[in-house]
Amino acid sequence: MPSSGIKFGDFELDPGRYELRRAGRSVKLEKIPMELLILLVGSDGDLVSRQEIVQHLWAENVFVDTDLGINTAIRKIRRALGDDPEKPRFVQTVTGKGYRFVAEKNGHAALAVGVPAVLQAVPQPMGGQPPRKPALSQVEGSGGVGVACRSPVIPATAPKPASARNKRMIAALVLCLAAAATFAFEFRARLFPSNQAAQIHSIAVIPLANLSGDSSQEYFADGMTDELITALAKNRNLRVVSRTSAMQYKGAKRPIRDIAHELGVDGILEGSIERTPNTVHMTVQLIYAPADTHVWAESYNRDLNQTYSLAEELSETIAKEVKTATSPAPPQRYINPEAHDAYLRGRFFWFTFNTKQTLSYFEKAIQLQPDYAAAWSGLADAYAIRAVDNECPAKDVVSKMELAARRAVELDDSLPEAHNSLAGWYFFFVWDLPHADAESKRTVDLDPKFAEGHHLRSYILEAMNRPSEALEEQKRSIELDSFSRPWALGKVYLNLRQFDLAIQELRLRAQSLPNDTVTHALLAEALWLKGESKESVLEMEKSFQTAGTKAKADAVEQAFERGGAKAVAQILVADMKDSARERYVSPLDFARQYAYLGDKDQTLKILEQAYGERTPWLIMIRNEPIFDLVHSDPRYQVLVRKIGLPAK
Repeated sequence: MPSSGIKFGDFELDPGRYELRRAGRSVKLEKIPMELLILLVGSDGDLVSRQEIVQHLWAENVFVDTDLGINTAIRKIRRALGDDPEKPRFVQTVTGKGYRFVAEKNGHAALAVGVPAVLQAVPQPMGGQPPRKPALSQVEGSGGVGVACRSPVIPATAPKPASARNKRMIAALVLCLAAAATFAFEFRARLFPSNQAAQIHSIAVIPLANLSGDSSQEYFADGMTDELITALAKNRNLRVVSRTSAMQYKGAKRPIRDIAHELGVDGILEGSIERTPNTVHMTVQLIYAPADTHVWAESYNRDLNQTYSLAEELSETIAKEVKTATSPAPPQRYINPEAHDAYLRGRFFWFTFNTKQTLSYFEKAIQLQPDYAAAWSGLADAYAIRAVDNECPAKDVVSKMELAARRAVELDDSLPEAHNSLAGWYFFFVWDLPHADAESKRTVDLDPKFAEGHHLRSYILEAMNRPSEALEEQKRSIELDSFSRPWALGKVYLNLRQFDLAIQELRLRAQSLPNDTVTHALLAEALWLKGESKESVLEMEKSFQTAGTKAKADAVEQAFERGGAKAVAQILVADMKDSARERYVSPLDFARQYAYLGDKDQTLKILEQAYGERTPWLIMIRNEPIFDLVHSDPRYQVLVRKIGLPAK
């Protein structure tokens, strides 16, 4: 008996049974996406416009964001078929027009466009004429049910037996009742939303898709995603996944349930944004992940000069939807659209580690709007990171950073990022622990969900000999943002000399993120300090390999085979001296390498040099176990007092 389905690729679609199969197994597809797939497959390669889809899937008197509904249905179809929108095998997007089914079909019976096979039982004209497609009103039903709620038109043909006519009429009546029930259910669901939104207590914002057609606008989509996450995080009753964690899923073609499970959330906010020279159009939907159903959707059209307030507006709306109280928003400050655009560009380059471009755009934002507090805070951090990451001596940036950080706090004392910038200045550049502690506490009081604030506070508490508090702060930071610094908790264990816990934590992180250079480097240090030199060298090699310096990894391997751990330390010192001829190398890095060699005199000599240069990380000298070999030396004890570290 021939199959009643339509075959394409590895799939078979049976419209009569509303079933999609692959290799004989049913593929799950919800009703609206299934209706749309039937419509597309039945179009015989013709373009199906978005308007046709709207008319086919939704009744005119039912309110729904049809653009979002179509996009969601197409996404679910592609997920079911494993189709790539960039290289489609089945469903092709015709930008601005609609969609076309492009796969070859074979071995199927004739199908009226978009009509389930059950409707093809309606008698067809005689004389070899092509079957007439039912009028749209006959098939649109509710929500694309695809059945007519009127008697089918029977052409003048030979009369059928009464029993056959009765059966046909009963079948039509049953289908009408089913359609009416479905309509009533869906209409009620749209007018009276379920309580699923109220079940959302945690949420992840999937990076907004850039629909501008211009890849250079990615910074804008990412920036608006970042601002939306920040605004949502102000709601203290809603756990919001950090930007760094959410960005892992940018452009990911993954099931919503899988993403939600990996991030540990029950709500997903996804959408798109399109920017023109004068306007911004944003479409978003909130999805209840356990059921993979959308519980709220909205489209926003704003003038460009209203873009800055869009994230706060959307955040307040979502808070109402999920029935949580949001903190009163401070009065919105006017932000020049061009300044806001420059700020978003600066943030984009900050997350791509391009300090030069970051500085340039934050400076531009400030030139356009001198009272832009967030831009001043960003500028302070951009200056700071150059010295903290050993790109330049501290003297090159310290005064510029102080000016920017203080200006940010003066302009907006309620801005957590501003107080965090000032805390960083006190900690890394002034070595003033009491003031660093006060500013850091102010930061996390203003925003308890600010992972960066908890991370810096952990360092400050370590330096102040408050280890248990430092550990809790770093755990909180990792809980809020596990992707930004996966190694951070392992580093605290290392600094507390809890080497076994450090190794355990860092190994776990290295398994889940095998390409993170810093994790491998810290694991190498922990193993070295534990006396496991062979395993340590293997991790060193991985660290160099992930950093793209395979030659250095090979050199480390050969040195270890030749002369053990000491030979490895010697070649690393030599390599650092070579690097110092071409770029700035912190004296503290040299001191660490001499400590690995066990050379106390040279280690202390270079630590004094680091003090003379006010090397930022010298504030943590007592917490680094690699320097334990010099702790009993009077020269070290004098150095600690000069830095201003509290007595143990």
